[in-house]
Amino acid sequence: MKLTSILLQWNPLKYLGIMAGCLVAASSINLFVVPSSLLTGGVTGIAIIFYFLAGLPIGIQTLVYNVPLLIASYKLLGKKYTLDVVIGTVMFSFALDVTKFMNGVLPVEDMMLASIYGGIFNGIGYGIVFRMNGSTGGFDILGAIFKKYYSMDIGSVIFGFNCLIVVVAGALFSVNSAMFTLICMYVTSQMTNKIIDGFNQRKAILIISNYAKDIADGIIADIGRGVTFINGEGAYTGDPKKIIMVVVSMTQIAKIKIIANTVDKNAFMLILSASEVMGRGFTRTARQNVRYRSDQKINPEVEQRIQDALAKRGDD
Repeated sequence: MKLTSILLQWNPLKYLGIMAGCLVAASSINLFVVPSSLLTGGVTGIAIIFYFLAGLPIGIQTLVYNVPLLIASYKLLGKKYTLDVVIGTVMFSFALDVTKFMNGVLPVEDMMLASIYGGIFNGIGYGIVFRMNGSTGGFDILGAIFKKYYSMDIGSVIFGFNCLIVVVAGALFSVNSAMFTLICMYVTSQMTNKIIDGFNQRKAILIISNYAKDIADGIIADIGRGVTFINGEGAYTGDPKKIIMVVVSMTQIAKIKIIANTVDKNAFMLILSASEVMGRGFTRTARQNVRYRSDQKINPEVEQRIQDALAKRGDD
């Protein structure tokens, strides 16, 4: 019964996405990394080392070396996540051997280009897998554990562990190989983080103004985002202040600036990066998440000024 319940909850699109990510990453390894005598991170990097030394298949090695980490995943991350990891690990291992024919198909003589493009496509592939809440196994499991318990970026955690692979590369092969491998790993980690966060970037904005209510009303009316007032006090003057706090998407920042500047040219605005945003307000249409108070009235003159400013800037 439990197995049947789990199977019914499977989302085919999710696993198609994981498979697509695995194919992109595996293709990158066989197209750019291996032909240039570079390494990649984690268990796959270890498998590539033994591929260079003994010619053992990279995919099969990756699958075998993942067994201890899968046990750790089962104990720390739960059955459901481990099931996804097993599926992702099998897919990735299979993809590594299936795409082996790409080895040498597109020779890149410049190791710098190989390391950069290998890192870019590796990161894209891994990022797609992580966005599908999947994993390719290996150090991805360690990254997921650190993200769950310490809120650390997956790509950065994996990069830290992969520094050990670089040391091994330098000892067994050459310093040049190790240095270019480090570049490839760094690009991979950065691209992984970009893919994971890039489609859901948010900004937290704090605005201090003597016309806080008018600015807040303009944001609610013209952008449809909920606004929170935080009570503050000027340290020098001792005057009470209302601080506006609002979280918006990247594309809405320009409108916020126009609204604040139109209402109060002296408004102080602080824009902060929000790595994770949870809760109501970002899963449905913005205006559906805003409830006006029964006594809330927007100053018609202020609203007209805002509309004129938005129209002038072409941001309607």
